[in-house]
Amino acid sequence: MQIIDRLYKEVEEKGFACVGLDTSFDYIPEKNKESKSIHEAIFDFNKEIIDATFDITAIYKLQIAYYESYGIEGMLAYRDTLAYLKEKDLLSIGDIKRSDIAASASQYAKAHFEGDFETDFITLNPYMGMDSIEPYEEYLASGKKGVFVLLRTSNPGANDFEVLKTDGEELFFKVGDKLQELNEKYVGESGYGPVGFVVGATHTKEVEEIRKRYKNNFFLIPGFGAQGADSLNVHKLLNDNNGGVVNNSRGVLKAYMNYEDGADNIGKYAREAVLKTREDILKNEDL
Repeated sequence: MQIIDRLYKEVEEKGFACVGLDTSFDYIPEKNKESKSIHEAIFDFNKEIIDATFDITAIYKLQIAYYESYGIEGMLAYRDTLAYLKEKDLLSIGDIKRSDIAASASQYAKAHFEGDFETDFITLNPYMGMDSIEPYEEYLASGKKGVFVLLRTSNPGANDFEVLKTDGEELFFKVGDKLQELNEKYVGESGYGPVGFVVGATHTKEVEEIRKRYKNNFFLIPGFGAQGADSLNVHKLLNDNNGGVVNNSRGVLKAYMNYEDGADNIGKYAREAVLKTREDILKNEDL
């Protein structure tokens, strides 16, 4: 089974939630840090989140900056979290947003599709051109790995460049069309290929056109939760509640902070936050 078909199946069975394990040391209760290294505290926190949510979460996303910022200790937590997900037969995204060409890109591919930091999917930045994407193609062709490439991101600064007109059309559509050509070479049984897009749900006027135009591309959808994206926008980016995963990071990781007994029930409140994410989006089905 191709990895993209497996992701489709996970969404079908568990729902479209993606839990972002963007774990800052500051998110961890003080009592959970006592007598522990940074590595141990972060990994144990992640493990509690995973154990409480794995049956309702399609895939987990680790933003690597949160681990790199703690040096070797952080990267040990990154490694061990990915290993734990693999041990439990769960899918992962390494949110690394790499952008380089030739031999350097090949080494990034090797670093994150093999070895200590191996993930099922990684995120890429395409703005150096298609030769920054092509070095990953051997992994895509194998059917065992996939990528989510930045297309229309959720941050306000996205409008600085992504919507600039070229030949009468926004730049992000030009980028998407190029990547769609690559994706179509490897479309699986689910109807989707391994080249997915990062599509923010904060751009109300564009979501329907993006979904319609890129029908064979799976979406990683940020912006819901802390960034305040409208749940209807999210629903429009999905395709019959599949074809995309909806990331929620801080809303899940910090959910326990809203309750007096939160520090003793991190997993419980994380689970409730995942279920709430799904509920908030599914309420748009009849609209």
